[in-house]
Formats: sequence, structure tokens, C-alpha cells
Amino acid sequence: PWGLAFRQGSPFMNFNIDLVFAAMPRVGEAALVNLRIAAIALALALVGGTLLTIVRSLKIRPLNMVIAVLLSFIRGTPILIQIFLVYYGLPAATGFRLAPEVAGIAAIALNSSFFISEIMRGSLPEIDSGQVEASTALGLSRPVIWAQIILPQLLRRISPMLVNEGTVIVKGTALLAVITVVEALRVAQQIGAARFRPFEPIVAAALMFLAINLTLAFVGWLLERRFAKERR
Repeated sequence: PWGLAFRQGSPFMNFNIDLVFAAMPRVGEAALVNLRIAAIALALALVGGTLLTIVRSLKIRPLNMVIAVLLSFIRGTPILIQIFLVYYGLPAATGFRLAPEVAGIAAIALNSSFFISEIMRGSLPEIDSGQVEASTALGLSRPVIWAQIILPQLLRRISPMLVNEGTVIVKGTALLAVITVVEALRVAQQIGAARFRPFEPIVAAALMFLAINLTLAFVGWLLERRFAKERR
């Protein structure tokens, strides 16, 4: 009853929604791989972005120049190329090969680290400098000031933006299909090849990613509203 047949000449003439629903269980199971990869990559990126922010705050000119060059590369090249560089370029350059999933996590986490660092740097001026000055006057070390005063406030302020970055990461995990990671898009391609119906499984994968990212976007919206009320 769900099968749809469109009039002659329609690009969706043979589209069958039954096949979309049939592909959903396997695609949904594979989407758990996307979520796991995204969660690990986001956690690593948060650590990496924090370290980059701290290093950049030290204003050591040579280090900041290196970071600026890397940032330009990360922002100026597609993440797919960065995935290829980690998965194919690293073994070619060093002989050290990473498993597909590990290489994907490393590439996505590295990419996101620089964007999170930019988010953090943009929010740093919002933190009252008087708190840092008072802490310094009390003799607290710089690591303690960052760990107990700056970072808790900073992470709270950027939480909605981190959720948005999470949606970018989730979408980026679909690109790992090209390095043979068996995730939602890869499974959709396999189902399509087996049934000689590539379109419907891809639609199933698209709906799965849409559901995940709409949920994350809603969480980000809730956080943004909550913090907006607290700032009033």
C-alpha cells in the first residue's frame, strides 16, 4: 500500500517507499556507528580545541604562526581530502597505517579541534578579566586558573555552539564510507547494490541523518534559550 508509482516522465517514476522502510532497520543500526564515531571525535576535538586555545593565549609567536598556517589549511580544504591524507597519506609518508575507523576519527577530530578553538577564542573576551586578575593576585598558577575559573565558564557559554559543531561532525562521519567504514551511508550503498535499487536506501540514510541532526539542533536550541534566560 505504501508503494508509490509516479506518472510517466517523472524522475521519481519508480520510487517505492516500501524499500525505504525496509532499509531503515539496517541503516538505523549502522547509524549507531556514526554516533559512536561522532561522540569520540567530538570528545577528542574538545580536548584538542582547548589545548590549542590555551597555547594560542600564551602568545608565543612561532607556535601561533604554525597554528595559523594549519588553521588556514583546515579551513581552506575539504574534510574529505583531510580524511584521505590521514588514511592514505600517513602510511605513504611514515609507513604507519591506521584502521579506517581510527583514521576517520583522527581526521574529523583534528578538523573540529581548530574550529572549536576558534569558537573558544571568540567567547574568551566575554569572561570577566577581573576574575583572572584576582586569581593571579591570590597566587594561583595559570593551569589552575584555566581549569577552575576560565574553562568552566567558557564551556558553559559555548555549549550551544558545541552542539552545532556536533551536527557538523555527524554529517562528516558519512564521508568515512569512502574509506570503507561500515556506517549508515555505506550500508545504504550495500543495500542498494544488492537490490539494484540505489535510490531508496540512500533516502533512508538521509532521513536517519536528518533525524539525528534535528534532535541535536533541538538540544542546542534548548541550551541557547536556557543560557539566554540566565544572562538576563
